[in-house]
Amino acid sequence: MGTIFVQIASYRDAELLPTLRDCLKKAAHPENLRFGICWQHDETEDLGRFLADLRFRVISIPYQDSKGVCWARNAIQSLYDGETYTLQLDSHHRFIPQWDSALINMMRSVHSEKPLLTTYAPHYEPRKPKPPKSAPWKIAFDHFTQDGRLLTRPKVIDDYRGLAKPIRARFYSAHFAFAPGAFCQEVKHDPRLYFLGEEITIAVRAFTHGYDLYHPNRLILWHEYTRNYRRKHWDDHIDGSDPWHLRDAVARSRVAALLGQESSSVDLGEFGLGTARTLADYERYAGINFRLRLVQDYTRDDHPPPNPEVFSDEVWEAHRLSDFSATIRVRRPKLPPLRQVDFWYVGLHDKAGTELLRRELFAESIAPLLRENPVQLELNYRAASKASAWTIWPHSPTKGWLRKLTGVPGKLFS
Repeated sequence: MGTIFVQIASYRDAELLPTLRDCLKKAAHPENLRFGICWQHDETEDLGRFLADLRFRVISIPYQDSKGVCWARNAIQSLYDGETYTLQLDSHHRFIPQWDSALINMMRSVHSEKPLLTTYAPHYEPRKPKPPKSAPWKIAFDHFTQDGRLLTRPKVIDDYRGLAKPIRARFYSAHFAFAPGAFCQEVKHDPRLYFLGEEITIAVRAFTHGYDLYHPNRLILWHEYTRNYRRKHWDDHIDGSDPWHLRDAVARSRVAALLGQESSSVDLGEFGLGTARTLADYERYAGINFRLRLVQDYTRDDHPPPNPEVFSDEVWEAHRLSDFSATIRVRRPKLPPLRQVDFWYVGLHDKAGTELLRRELFAESIAPLLRENPVQLELNYRAASKASAWTIWPHSPTKGWLRKLTGVPGKLFS
């Protein structure tokens, strides 16, 4: 079956040990796993028996010395030792039985010399004994940030039961990516990136290095999204000589340089584009114009790549969007208590009902909103016209979708 180099960047995470145990327990061939871990820890953490396990290569870093997740992922890649495959994860996951065999079989089923399987994984609750039943997810376009970084969102693969093999993908997930082992050497993480921009730059760089992106057609694992049980890097690195916001500012300029969004003298070195394909090739494949911060409707509607239509510069210019903001105001009693939900769908729509903006808000984002009455949510978005309606649709982990609220931006829903 071949060996698998499992990459895990962990930052002060109590879920690391349960993740490692479940990963090994559920593997069909745990003897073929090799782990590279950047363990950014405090004095209360212990890796126990794993430190003495010859399958584990651990970089031990006091959390105060960490420089962020991309820096950690780059350090892990230096531990690669010729394994057949590599699997990049976060430190908070649960797995299906025989997940390793499933991934290898899926990779062998696609017609590509350099396949990359990646997606967002459904959510699990650490305190619950079993993760929920779920369909596999794919990655869809969400929006461009104000500074031009492209963000994505998860979306269920509705027809997955009829799929015999993985489907083509535009985007990349940093918490689940399975590739030939050489990916560790060919597409190294840029240690000077911070957080936002990591995934879209890896997607583009992988594509230009000749990798073909796919979403698995079956569920492989689950991921914990809220992270409300632990501190994050930006919680601990606010002040001092290396605050997170300065690292993020450097990252922002490097992302813009890579994607051709601004004229720049930034030298990306080995963290630049590959030579197998061009940035323009990726933009045509994915239906994206990074310079103008636009996507084709085909992409926005999440149809499978490659996009069938190539836009000229004139057509792209005609689709140029404007920046808008919208305020959602709702009396708090109209919304269910936080304990009853796992996330909200939040959407903005135009007069025809077309979705202009979509967000999934999880517990850590919902909690501060519910402290105020009325609940108020400010949304910035880019579109051809202003939104005429908003939707908040709470979801319960036990009851499914709850009552849907719909209103007009700026007006109080009472």
